[in-house]
Amino acid sequence: MNHPLDAAPAYQRPDLTGAPPVIEIKNLVTHYGSRKILHGINLEVREGEVMVIMGGSGSGKSTLLNTLLGLLRPTSGDIRLLGQHLWEISDVERSQLRQKMGVAFQGGALFSSLSVLENIILPLREHTKLDLNTMLIMARLKMQVVNLAGFENLMPSELSGGMIKRAAFARAIVMDPKVLFCDEPSAGLDPIVASAIDDLILSLRDAMGMSIVVVTHELESAFRIADRICVLDKGHILMIGTVDEVRASDNERIQNLLNRRTEEEILDPDEYLKRLTAVNE
Repeated sequence: MNHPLDAAPAYQRPDLTGAPPVIEIKNLVTHYGSRKILHGINLEVREGEVMVIMGGSGSGKSTLLNTLLGLLRPTSGDIRLLGQHLWEISDVERSQLRQKMGVAFQGGALFSSLSVLENIILPLREHTKLDLNTMLIMARLKMQVVNLAGFENLMPSELSGGMIKRAAFARAIVMDPKVLFCDEPSAGLDPIVASAIDDLILSLRDAMGMSIVVVTHELESAFRIADRICVLDKGHILMIGTVDEVRASDNERIQNLLNRRTEEEILDPDEYLKRLTAVNE
C-alpha cells in the first residue's frame, strides 16, 4: 500500500556532502522554571540546507526555535551560529548577528497600520543607513522574488492568507540573510497555496544560497522541501535523517507521527496521584 504522501512532487535535492555547518547545537538544555523542555539537543544545519524540525504538540519545536533566535537563553549547552557562539557574545554583537538572520513568523506578524511595502522596508529603516531610494529598490526586488509585485500599497487587512505569508517572507529576506527561519510557513493555508509556499522556500534557497530552518507539523510540506528532517519528541531528538530515512524508520513514535496515530500515555497510580497533587511553582 502506498504511503499517502508518496504522490508529492519530486524535487532534485542538492548534494550537500562536505558543506560546512552554519548552525551547530551542542548539548542544549532548556527549562521553563523547573520544567525541563529540551534534553541535550545536538544538531547541525549545513550551508545551503533546508532543515525541517518537526514533531507533535509539546515536542519542543517552538522552544528550540526561540533559543536559536536568541529570544530564550538556554540552561546549558552551546549554539554556534555563523561561527559565533550565540550566548557568549555581547548583546550588541548578538543584535548584529541577528541582522544576518531572517525570520518568517507563523502568522506573518505584519504591522496592521503599515502598507505591504512599509512592512517590508522596516528592517532596512531600523538597521541600515541606506537612502530611501535604495531601500525602496531593495524592498521592491524582494516583492518580485515572492510574487507580490504591484501590491505594495495594500494594507495587511486587504491581503489573503497566502499573500500575508509572502509579505512576511519578503520582509524576512530584505536584508539578504545567511540563515532564514520559518515558523509553520504553510499552516492554515489551503493545499494549493501551501504548495506555492513550499515552492517559494525552495526557490529562495536555490536563488539566494541561504540555509533555511523550517519548523512545521505539516508532513506533506516537510517531505517536499526538506534536505534533512529532525524529529523531536518531548524535548528529545528521535532521529535526524533524509526524507527517505525518516519514512523508513522503525521507531514507533516516528511512525505514529507520520501516520497520525495517537499515543495513550500509561501512568502508574503513584505517578498519577503525584500529578494530581502537584503544586505549580
